[in-house]
Amino acid sequence: MSTASGEIPSVAAVFEVVGPSGDRRRMPIQPLPFLIGRTAGNHLVLRDTRISRRHARIVSEEGRWVLEDLQSSYGLFVNGERTQRRALEPGDRIEFGFPDSYQLVFRLEERGAGSAPAEAAAGGLARLRATLELARTLATAHSTGEVLEAVVEAALEVTGCERGFLLLRQADDLVVRVARSREGPLPPGELRVPTRLLLRALEQRKEFLAMSFDPAGGGERTVAELELRGVVAVPLVRIHAGAPQETSALTRAEDTVGLLYMDSRAGPAELLAGSRELLTTLALEASTVLENARLLEQQWARQRLEEELRIARHIQQSLLPRAWPESGWFRAIGSNLPSLQVAGDFLDVRPVNPACWVTVVADVSGKGMGAALLAALLEGMFLATPYTRLSMEEMLGRVNRFLLDRTEGEQYVTAFYCALDAAGLLRWVNAGHPPALRVCPSGRLEELAASGTPLGLLEDAAYAIQETQLEPGDKLVIYTDGLPEARDAAGAFFGMKRLRECVHFSAGGSCRELHDALAAAVRAFTGEAPQADDITLAVLGWKPGGDGRL
Repeated sequence: MSTASGEIPSVAAVFEVVGPSGDRRRMPIQPLPFLIGRTAGNHLVLRDTRISRRHARIVSEEGRWVLEDLQSSYGLFVNGERTQRRALEPGDRIEFGFPDSYQLVFRLEERGAGSAPAEAAAGGLARLRATLELARTLATAHSTGEVLEAVVEAALEVTGCERGFLLLRQADDLVVRVARSREGPLPPGELRVPTRLLLRALEQRKEFLAMSFDPAGGGERTVAELELRGVVAVPLVRIHAGAPQETSALTRAEDTVGLLYMDSRAGPAELLAGSRELLTTLALEASTVLENARLLEQQWARQRLEEELRIARHIQQSLLPRAWPESGWFRAIGSNLPSLQVAGDFLDVRPVNPACWVTVVADVSGKGMGAALLAALLEGMFLATPYTRLSMEEMLGRVNRFLLDRTEGEQYVTAFYCALDAAGLLRWVNAGHPPALRVCPSGRLEELAASGTPLGLLEDAAYAIQETQLEPGDKLVIYTDGLPEARDAAGAFFGMKRLRECVHFSAGGSCRELHDALAAAVRAFTGEAPQADDITLAVLGWKPGGDGRL
């Protein structure tokens, strides 16, 4: 019959623990039940992330030692055979599913057979074992927390202290991230040394491992009052990418990000020269892990942002007309090239009825997601205009007041908004936008300059409607300021002169040919140079009857 505790047999059972690198150590199997796993709290801790937190246990049953699998992830093997429960015989070899992991060899000894010199030798190897186990954890760990726990456990082994805490700097205080004793996890409140006291001592330190606590100051509890006989505190610093990770770097107080703190009531901490060097290494490893975690979090944040921007860009592009009118009396073609993932420009062309089309090209001040969200909102407002009983003047006045109420003048919008009917009458408003170009088939150009201030700047701004009668074959080139302000690699602007020359040269072509020629000219000029602003371009054309080339 198996019991949770069981009677301890007259002979002693031990494991010969064989590490992945071939190192060996003796581990008495006591007390019973004897827990085996990768985390602290087990009696035998094996630092391999493939081993479960609680992997197996040994119980006593009728004077025998019985091995039980605790529903481990990768199983338990005795002499090469997978088992759930098995009584052990001397010489049995226990494995955990991977040939390069730990192995345990079960042995029986007469109780008391372990010699004092052997125990002393085992104690002398504790520091080396702690370092080796930490190295394995660093190689196989799945989380930052797991590595930091291993650092604290190794520090306890190295110093001989009873309790260890890893604290991270947060604003003007230190926050406990890991708290452990030799027996297992501790509540963070077990620290009891005021964190303000630790932070002040950390900031005023003059030596790496020698820290003093000033008893004066506000009645704070001191080390003496807590009856601590040994205290070791090691600063954790930010490891700068690309910088040599030398021990001397740990003396830079301005880069301190936390503290590795150990204390003991039973006796003083062991701070031999070798212990100091190992502690230095442990602190450096913890600092490196924290910095890697910080960089990884930044990378994940960038990836999430890039994915969100990709989705936003897809949505924004879907708001462009799905098909451009390329037959009939009205023709149009347009494009939008954002300087970032998302644009603050917007463009739309759509019919109000069979005898009228409306077009809007606008540019929201600013860059990035904020400008893109405002652009999408305003696009909806502009597109609603033809379906309301409001005049163009009234609608623009409402958009102007909306922007003032929401942004208080911090963001504004330039816009060219027009309606063209089948008779060739163009009604338009230029609210602080670059001048649109009316293009005659002969190549003559006419500017439709600004007729009002940008939207969102002045509460009492007025937007008078202008009218122009187009001639058959006339085209209208509408663009945002990102086009003439496009730069080449040397920083030179594309400019209005090049824009007008390109339009004049291609005036005899169709709307699509004129658009494509101007877009190609800008691409050839800028090359691979990044642009500071979005580039939006639209070309409209009118011809009564809609026959022939336009």
